[in-house]
Amino acid sequence: MSDATKWPRVAVVGAGAVGGYFGGMLARAGAPVVMIGRRTFVEAVKASGLSLDTVHFRETMHPEVSEELSAVVDADVVLFSVKSTDTAAVSKELSKYLAPQAIVVSLQNGVNNAEEIYAASGIQALPAVVYVAAAMPSPGQVKHLGRGDLVMGPENEKTRSVANLFERAKVQCRISENIQGELWTKLVWNCALNAVSGLGRATYGEIIASEDAKRVVEAVVYEVLAVAKKKEIQPPGLEDPKVALAGAFRIAEQMSGTRSSTAQDMARGKKTEIDSLNGYVAKVGAELGVATPVNLTLYTLVKLYESSFEKAQGQGELAGGVVDFRR
Repeated sequence: MSDATKWPRVAVVGAGAVGGYFGGMLARAGAPVVMIGRRTFVEAVKASGLSLDTVHFRETMHPEVSEELSAVVDADVVLFSVKSTDTAAVSKELSKYLAPQAIVVSLQNGVNNAEEIYAASGIQALPAVVYVAAAMPSPGQVKHLGRGDLVMGPENEKTRSVANLFERAKVQCRISENIQGELWTKLVWNCALNAVSGLGRATYGEIIASEDAKRVVEAVVYEVLAVAKKKEIQPPGLEDPKVALAGAFRIAEQMSGTRSSTAQDMARGKKTEIDSLNGYVAKVGAELGVATPVNLTLYTLVKLYESSFEKAQGQGELAGGVVDFRR
């Protein structure tokens, strides 16, 4: 299906590891894709193409690239994959160029990005749950380490259209009637492992090798599920907290050599998405009267680290680097 006229035009807003992987898979299948990213990314792809090194194949694609959000002007589908910290600002700017019929899909961490996009811009984005282990070790190079599937919902004309688009590109996209529950399932995993990996400078394997760290993970999981229950949200398959905890440990085992995206951001001195993860759980827990002391502690420590790095930057200090394994 290489004939571009048979495909909707796709724009990727935020061409990092996640956007690069899914946009790259669509481009590989023949969809006309424009990837919007930083100058280093754009220059690298113009010079050498987008390298997609997956667990199944290694190929180089040559999608259109741009630094400007105005490149979405004729897109039918927009994959919105910026950091959750940039959701409001980027979506507000995006609304200036978005075609009326365009479908925006949020491929982000957290459970309330679609609501934040709408509040900032009036864009009614579709929430999606992203399961992919991918890295961008250098601009224009995507390293795929595992999975690469999506969950969307509820079923309607738009979600069916997007799911069909991804399925044509051999990307599994499941439609769920409980999309909020699905988002909270991913939130459980992110809250359980991301901050612990960042604060401990640890891989997922090192976390589950530590009995003390596993107890922290357990406390986090139980707190997130308590908040979800109070909100009357049921993450599918996680009715039993012990099952949820086992799931967190299983993910850690499957990605034992990986550090979380929070760990990568902290190591590079970048602002993390902690406000949308443990911070969100702590905030909602406080509003609902559910105690979340461990989530609050992890959130507070990460925020203190961010603050200390900002002060260090002002004094001319530099942070160390680390391989970027996102999500």
